[in-house]
Amino acid sequence: MRTREAAEVLKLSYEAFARVVRSLDEDASWAPSGCTGWAVRDLVFHCLMDAQRGLVALHTPARGPVDRDAVTYWADSRPGTDGAANGRRYARVCAGMFREFDQLRGLYLETAAATVVAAGRAEPDRLVGTQGHVLSASDLLETLTVEATVHHLDLVAPLPDAPGPSDAGLARVRTVLDGLLGHPVPLPWSDEHYARAATGRLSLSPEERELLGADADRFPVFG
Repeated sequence: MRTREAAEVLKLSYEAFARVVRSLDEDASWAPSGCTGWAVRDLVFHCLMDAQRGLVALHTPARGPVDRDAVTYWADSRPGTDGAANGRRYARVCAGMFREFDQLRGLYLETAAATVVAAGRAEPDRLVGTQGHVLSASDLLETLTVEATVHHLDLVAPLPDAPGPSDAGLARVRTVLDGLLGHPVPLPWSDEHYARAATGRLSLSPEERELLGADADRFPVFG
C-alpha cells in the first residue's frame, strides 16, 4: 500500500476512534474495556501512546536495511509475555494520574490529529525507525491503523450503541492477519469477528478449531 493510501486509511481509522472518545463522559471512562485488565481510560491512554509513537517515528528518519513490514511488525507482539504484562500495568498507572477524563481525552485528540497530519505529509519511500526496527513510512502507517482498529473494538465493547471501526481499517486488519497466517483464513468470519478471534478477544469453538486445523494452535495470531 502506498503512503498516500495508507495515510487516508489511517485518517479514517483515527477519526472513527476519536468520534467515540469525544462521546465518553467520566463514568464511561471507568467502564471495563474489551482489553482484559483495562478500563476505557486505560485503553485511551494506550492509544495516545501509540499515536505519539507514530508521530515520533514519522520524524525519525532511519537508515536501512528494512527489517519489518506491515505484517512482520506484529510477529513480536505476543500475549502472555512479561512485556505485555508490563505494558498493561504502565497504562493503568499513567491513565490513573489524570484527575479528569477530559484531560486525557484532549491530549489524545490533539496527538491523534497531529499524527494524521504528519502521515499525510510523509514521503512515499521514506524509511523510519520505531521500537528498534526499520520500516517504510507506508508500513508504519498500516501498523498504526491496525492498532487503532483492534482497540476500537475494545473501546466499544461496553458501549453497544457506539459506532464501530472504519471498514477500511478492518480490511487492513484482515490483510495483516492473513499475512501472518500465510493464507486467507478458511472460515466465513466477518472482519470484526476475525479481528477479535485472531487477537484473543474471542475463544475458538470446537467447530472452528476443527476447520482451522493446525492453524488453530497459532491463535491468537498476535495480541
